[in-house]
Amino acid sequence: MPGTRTSTSRTTSRSRSRKETENDPIALLEADHREVEKMFKDFEKKKEKDRDAAIELVGRICTALTVHTQIEEEIFYPTMREWGGEKMTDLLDEAEVEHASAKDLIEQIASMSPDEELYDAKVTVLGEYVKHHVKEEEDEMFPKAKKADVDMEELGRLLAERKQELMQEMGDGAAAS
Repeated sequence: MPGTRTSTSRTTSRSRSRKETENDPIALLEADHREVEKMFKDFEKKKEKDRDAAIELVGRICTALTVHTQIEEEIFYPTMREWGGEKMTDLLDEAEVEHASAKDLIEQIASMSPDEELYDAKVTVLGEYVKHHVKEEEDEMFPKAKKADVDMEELGRLLAERKQELMQEMGDGAAAS
C-alpha cells in the first residue's frame, strides 16, 4: 500500500479529528489490545465465582483474538513488510510465530470442555502469550510502523472494514467497534 505520511499523521491524537482517529490503524489495534486485556482480567476474577460468565468471556476472547490476528496477518503485517523497511522484518517474523502459538492454544481451548482439567490453565497461558505479544507490538513494532511510508488513514480504513466483516461472519457483529 504505497503512500506517504501526511502532516496530520505527525500530530498528537488530541489534535486529530474523530474521522482521522477512527482510521488510525495503530489506535484500532491498540483498542483491540485493551479490550482483550480487560477480558482476560475479568476471566481471572470470574473463573471461580461465576463460571458461566467466565466461559462466555473465553468465547469472546477467542473470537476477538481470531479476528485481530487475521486482520494483522492479512493487512497490517504484509503492508509493514512491504513498506516498513528492513528493521521490521525480525519483528514481523516473531509476531507471526507468536500468532501461530496463540492460534494453536485458541484451537485447543475451543475443542475442550470448560470442565476439563487444563482448560483454565490454557486460557491463562493464552493471556500471558497475548500480554507478551502486545508489549512487543506496542513498544517495538508500532513506533516503527508509524515511520513507515504508508497511507495510515487508508490502512486504518482497510483494517476496520475487514474487522467488521470478520466479526459479522463469526456472528458477533455487535462486538465490532
